[in-house]
Amino acid sequence: MNHKIITHSVKFVEINANNAGQRIDNFLLNQLKGVPRGHIYKIIRKGEVRVNKGRIKQTYKLQYGDSVRIPPVSLTKKKALPAPGRSLLTLIENSIIFEDSSLLAINKPSGVAVHGGSGVSYGIIEAIRALKPDEKFLELIHRLDKDTSGCLLIAKKRSALIAVQDLLRNRQTDKRYLALLCGLPDFNKQKVTAPLLREELKSGERFVRVDQKGKESTSFFSILERFNDSVLAEVKIITGRTHQIRVHAKYLGHNVAGDSKYGNYACNQRLKDRGLKRLFLHSAQISFKHPDLNKQITIKAPLSADLEQFLLILKK
Repeated sequence: MNHKIITHSVKFVEINANNAGQRIDNFLLNQLKGVPRGHIYKIIRKGEVRVNKGRIKQTYKLQYGDSVRIPPVSLTKKKALPAPGRSLLTLIENSIIFEDSSLLAINKPSGVAVHGGSGVSYGIIEAIRALKPDEKFLELIHRLDKDTSGCLLIAKKRSALIAVQDLLRNRQTDKRYLALLCGLPDFNKQKVTAPLLREELKSGERFVRVDQKGKESTSFFSILERFNDSVLAEVKIITGRTHQIRVHAKYLGHNVAGDSKYGNYACNQRLKDRGLKRLFLHSAQISFKHPDLNKQITIKAPLSADLEQFLLILKK
């Protein structure tokens, strides 16, 4: 089979109003057609991509008037990535819980990544684009961990993307999660303000710990129901740090059930024996001012059938 060579020469792009507010990694994916996301991250990390002659991180949001240096890229494309399968497309199509001309919301299934990359050929956003080929603009507004389920927002136009991301950045949204916590806390309500420091291992895996050098982080835990050796809690997050709820729960001494990274092994094993097959963390609802309707809306994502069934087992 002849391998296709993808070649891009060095170029400089000045950011206009259409691209302002977009993350540098997403901008580069559009500029460097056919280049894998992993390679995009690599050239950003190595400092080959420059904004106003300076190095930036992959999370940098472009500003109007920025000058972006895009380095030359030459890759051998081994084979086309497989398209999302029909079973995934059907699953995602049945998971749409809200849609209008500006926004789309998915009740994201656990175990499905939000986008391709890091060994995953495709995720939610690729599936949505395959389902809606006539939509010219479809971008993730925020992210959820692969094993977390629930409300995931997607913008159908750039103005909605920028508007809702601004609300998230300025803490003008209300995000509520449901989490099963190990043990029996001696509180009914608890505020956690432990700062979180994110590290990236050589493998590319992200790891977060409580550290005074970390970023300010705030979570409110409210116990909804108590069982024999665990509790169902609602968690309202003010900040949206990586793995925030899972690390704050560990900090409280009541890890999220089914958490293989930060969890309690004995608790996970005990609950697994009773039927819990996944991380019990679910983005249950999000409230925010709709960018076009100019009024507050709340989008709710019901618990999946397997988690509802497991709660019934705990109640018995």
